Amino acid sequence: MATSMSGLEIRGPIKPGFEEILTPEAMAFLAELEGRFGGERLRLLDVRTKRQALLDQGHKPDFLPETRAIREADWTIAPLPVDLLDRRVEITGPVDRKMVINALNSGAKVFMADYEDATCPTWTNLVEGQINIRDAVRRTISYEDPASGKKYRLSDKTAVLKVRPRGWHLEERHVLMDGEPMSGALFDFGLHVFHNAKELLARGSGPYFYLPKLESHFEARLWREVFLVAEEYLHLPHGSIKATVLIETILAAFEMDEILYELREHSAGLNCGRWDYIFSFIKKFRKDPAAVMPDRAEVTMATPFLSAYSQLAVKTCHRRGAPAIGGMAAFIPVKDDLQANEAAFSRVRADKEREASNGHDGTWVAHPGLVQVAREVFDAYMPTPNQIARKRTDVTVAAADLLAVPAGPKTEAGLRNNVAVGIGYIEAWLRGQGCVPLFNLMEDAATAEISRTQVWQWLHTGTALDDGQAVTLDLVDRVIAEELSAWKARVGADAYAKGRYADAASLFRDLVAREDFTDFLTLPAYERVVAEGA
Repeated sequence: MATSMSGLEIRGPIKPGFEEILTPEAMAFLAELEGRFGGERLRLLDVRTKRQALLDQGHKPDFLPETRAIREADWTIAPLPVDLLDRRVEITGPVDRKMVINALNSGAKVFMADYEDATCPTWTNLVEGQINIRDAVRRTISYEDPASGKKYRLSDKTAVLKVRPRGWHLEERHVLMDGEPMSGALFDFGLHVFHNAKELLARGSGPYFYLPKLESHFEARLWREVFLVAEEYLHLPHGSIKATVLIETILAAFEMDEILYELREHSAGLNCGRWDYIFSFIKKFRKDPAAVMPDRAEVTMATPFLSAYSQLAVKTCHRRGAPAIGGMAAFIPVKDDLQANEAAFSRVRADKEREASNGHDGTWVAHPGLVQVAREVFDAYMPTPNQIARKRTDVTVAAADLLAVPAGPKTEAGLRNNVAVGIGYIEAWLRGQGCVPLFNLMEDAATAEISRTQVWQWLHTGTALDDGQAVTLDLVDRVIAEELSAWKARVGADAYAKGRYADAASLFRDLVAREDFTDFLTLPAYERVVAEGA
């Protein structure tokens, strides 16, 4: 049954407690945002499509000549709030109740509550997530595990909260304006800032955000306009909304200065979202046989194109008085295997040492068990709250450095891992889970996208594996069938029957086999979730 409020039609069920979030006043604010900015969002998405057509024709991105003056001028972002000066370890995770409590209690400086890659956007997940964040802001949040009876509450000292709304490309199909879905980004942002901005400011913090998957400074400009309207509408101090932009698309890497400039009154720096960045590189140059990546496991931050991207982000941010946060270590603690656990921690430590020595002002982890090792590294390398004073004037990065395709093996083992991860992640997503541990790594939409997109690229560019096998649809079909059987053996017949493995394999196969590339696997997956009433 649909509910209408303030010109918006709510098609999701209003479960107990939802009415406290989806109030008439909040929906009026969402209607204001969608009415003002929904059209520009769609226009910018059309610009993405046109830019992709140029890339498909062989065009390569470069630093923009028309914004040279911005890059060469001396300017800085507005001063940072006190609680965003030290961000040496940030933890990310979905917005379910237990995870929110554990992340805030983890010992990290910042918790990014994620409505995007780590959350499957079912109606229940999203609105309950807003309830959970509201309660966390007011420190009333608690949780009792129904299985164990264990109770969870906030510690006295908790991480600073940041929220990542969905990207500009995602819609909220449960809320319509004039019969069309509203922006998922505006839905997530709007409800959080409406309910929590004043409370956060009263508690000495503020409404802080992460902005995902931007492809240009024009998309950052749209966010700035959203922030200005939100501050005026809600009577918030000018510039109190702060946002860190994830540089996680290859196109955005050429516009770091411009993105910071657009958001300079609201900027909290940039973050190297490495997994989406790798996905973006493959996706944008997917039709170029010269841009074929090696096995996913070979594409580490030590590869030249990622090292250049990391150091350019540091140099750009520090020149502008902004923090540059490092990327996600996908490794997680390995229970019941001491040797594998030690190897995982060793690789996390090496990764964080590389980031800290490059000059990053903090880093990301995906699991509370990794907060300490990351903090130890940054404590050793960064005794001050941040490294913004370290300007990295020694760094010079050209377009060719950002576009250098890494060398490395292309193996059947790599193909099989991509297929196994793709099936395992999509299966969890179809059940409403946005992040899931697979093969001792924390997989979210970004990491799974690398696997899916790499198979598409290998298949559609006629890539040959190192053993001489051509990546054909017959080979991919055989591997999908074999990895589907492997999943059944891993989880057991009962769990397999109750799960969505066959559906996941079918969707994965469709995504990699089709000639027209699907920009995000979450788009068709979301269609299925909505069709099933979730």
